[in-house]
Amino acid sequence: MANLIFDYDGTLHNTMKIYKPSFLKAYDYLVSVGKAAPRIFADNEISCWLGYSGAEMWKLFQPDLEPEIREKCRNIIGSEMIRRLDNGEGELFEGAENVLSDLKQKGHTLIFLSNCRIKYQENHTKAFGLDRFFDYFFPAEKYGFIPKYEIFRKFRNNFNGDFIVIGDRFHDIETAVKNKLKSVGCRYGYGSDEELKNADIIINSITELPSAIEKLTK
Repeated sequence: MANLIFDYDGTLHNTMKIYKPSFLKAYDYLVSVGKAAPRIFADNEISCWLGYSGAEMWKLFQPDLEPEIREKCRNIIGSEMIRRLDNGEGELFEGAENVLSDLKQKGHTLIFLSNCRIKYQENHTKAFGLDRFFDYFFPAEKYGFIPKYEIFRKFRNNFNGDFIVIGDRFHDIETAVKNKLKSVGCRYGYGSDEELKNADIIINSITELPSAIEKLTK
């Protein structure tokens, strides 16, 4: 059995359902205060920011914004995503719950590791009953938003056995590479093939995960 470290957004959660309209609301605010020009975004120009912390995303996306405006935008996205989640608009990828249940029943330890805030993790845990599956939750805010590979080093000694990292972005594969762990790259998420090139196995659907884990634990 293994300790399975799961990313959340883009790995289990079909985040664009609630992130895209929330991002656009924040951008509309920037336009309304004269900090950005009106424009149309392709989906991949929005989804590319998933996996980053809110503060990191805005520093990269609009580096010249005043800190208070960046924080306002971060709050707009965060509160709008929670509102939409509470309104029932969020969803996990099809098959995700069955996969998590299967892996837990097989005796694996499931660990949640996401570049998210504590409230985000708590709201999603409540919305989807994530505590049915996950034994441990490590939202990045709890660690001051240090990189995932460093958060892993904070908790690794509390576990016995091997670890496997599962995720769709470079943050996840980086966590595996820098800590000499096995990994599964999720191509169906929001990362590129380049980001996932160092994964041990790449899957095209969450439903392929159990067989990938089986291969990596033989």
